[in-house]
Formats: sequence, structure tokens, C-alpha cells
Amino acid sequence: MTRRLDATPSGIATAASILRAGGLVAFGTETVYGLGADASQPQAVARIFEAKNRPRFNPLISHFAHAQAAFTQVVPNAMAHRLAQAFWPGPLTLILPRAPACCISDLAADGLSSLAVRVPANAAARALLEQVDRPIAAPSANRSGRISPVDAAHVLEELEGRIDAVLDSGPCMVGVESTVVDLTDPQAPCLLRPGGVTLEELQAICPHIRLPQTNSDVLPHSPGRLISHYAPHLPVRLNALHAQADEALLAFGAPRPTEAPLVWNLSENGNLEEAAARLFTGLRTLDHQARALGLERIAVSPIPQHGLGRAIQDRLNRAAAPRPQDGVEDAAP
Repeated sequence: MTRRLDATPSGIATAASILRAGGLVAFGTETVYGLGADASQPQAVARIFEAKNRPRFNPLISHFAHAQAAFTQVVPNAMAHRLAQAFWPGPLTLILPRAPACCISDLAADGLSSLAVRVPANAAARALLEQVDRPIAAPSANRSGRISPVDAAHVLEELEGRIDAVLDSGPCMVGVESTVVDLTDPQAPCLLRPGGVTLEELQAICPHIRLPQTNSDVLPHSPGRLISHYAPHLPVRLNALHAQADEALLAFGAPRPTEAPLVWNLSENGNLEEAAARLFTGLRTLDHQARALGLERIAVSPIPQHGLGRAIQDRLNRAAAPRPQDGVEDAAP
């Protein structure tokens, strides 16, 4: 049975003890809930893959209480320091070369010479990381390829009995995963995944940041890069101006007349921050209720392509992508 721990000093201390002993603890960040394990213990990291039924061909993000701790495991450059100063703690992951004395297991790094590191902004998560005092690898706390969890109930729905505990710090405020920036080549910073830090915010610090040429690589540097991802059970139809009678509707903006028998509006007033925070809950709710009603698809209203709209659309594109038979990837906070 999975323990549900309150985000109190006692609950955080218990969660830290479980992690140090090689156990699995899901914990909330400002983005989504992550499934944490001590990144320096290969067997603990292996338990993540087992709990999630997760394929082992992309790296995990390691989480730290502060930038100084993160930078002991990688070789930071000047831009890494500038971005960390601007956005840490916060929803930004940096990909950097591994430090010679790095203690993170090859399994967590997928054998790469680079690492994904971040410092979350959630107070309970940082208190937990401070007490553990070790790198904590943490992809999203859901079955591989499924919708990312934004509260503790979602975690238990997916992983009850498969993990040791969930530290319940309430709903996640951002609701989409961290932005991922590859800084392994300091002359060519690359935005690998849009997320809680927008492209415009990054460009204010790093004007020459570039976008990747492809959506997927054979050995991706970063989690969240494979195409079929964030997938509900029902097929997803994007940029739907009108929903059909056999479709649930994931709407955005002022309500309009619709034939859809089931509607979830991400933000009636068109607020992208609200939409991001409600995205995964909306997909999960529509998927459950639409299947119960015998509906065939989820239609999605157009999403503006600026600010957090890019991150929302990135998740929706992956949810709508053709489904492989196996080998789908999961997200990371």
C-alpha cells in the first residue's frame, strides 16, 4: 500500500528517510508531481522504470534543493549561471556535461555524458531535497505514456501499491512540465522542450537560443521528446473549430454553442496560465467521462501560439500523435 504523507515537517522527514533507503516517493513540484528516487543508487532508479513500465532509452531529470548542489554534478558555463540566477528555483531544466566527480548513476543519465538538472520552486519539494541531500531523479509520477499528474490523487490513481509514498503538497500551480534547455554546446543553446519558462523569457537572457530541428532523436538528451506522449485512451483531434456529437471537447476561451455532450474549458477568459494548470486534469477528466458515455474522440479547440501556449500545444501534439504499439515515453517535471 502506498502511504499518503502530508507536507508537514514529519511527513517530509518520513519521505526523505524512504528516499535515502532506496524507496520511491512521489512529490509535488510547481509543474507536475514527480516520482523520486535517489539518483546515486542504480537499484532505486531501476524501481522507477519498473513502477512506471517506462522504457529505458532516455535520461531522467535530477532535482536539487539549490543551484550550488546541482552544479556539483555538472560542468556549468556562463549561460547556465545566468539562467539559473534568473529562473531557479523554477520550471527550468538545464542539460550540461557531467562533472568528473558526478555521483549520479549511469542508469539515471542513460549512459550519456550530459545530465538534466533543475531546482524546483515548490517549498515542500525543496525541503524534501534539502533533507535527502542527494540528487533525486524524478520523471512524472504516472504510468509511462499516460497523462501527467498534477495532484496526489492522480498519482495514487496511477501508482497505488507500486510506490512507497506520495508527499501531498496540493495541486501543482504551473501544470505543464519544466522548460528544457540544452547547454552542452555553450555556443548553440537549444530549447529542447517548451514548458513553464516561456521562449520569450529565455530570449531575454539568451537571445541566440535556437529551436531543435526535429521533434525526436534516437537517443534524446532530454525527457519529454518522443512524439506519442501525454496520451489519453481516446484519440485526440486538434484545432477543432466545431466538435461533433460523438466527441468530448477540450475548449479554450469564451464558451460557444457546441454539439459536444461533454465539455471541459481550460480557461473561459483565455488565460494561458490557467489553461496550463488545468490541461492534464482536463484531459484526464474528459478521457474518463467520455469513455463512460461511449464517445469516440476528444476534440481540442485552437490554442494561441505565444507564451505558455507553445508548451500547451507541445503536450497536445504529443497526445494526438499516432500511438506506437509500445516504447512510449513519459514526462518529467
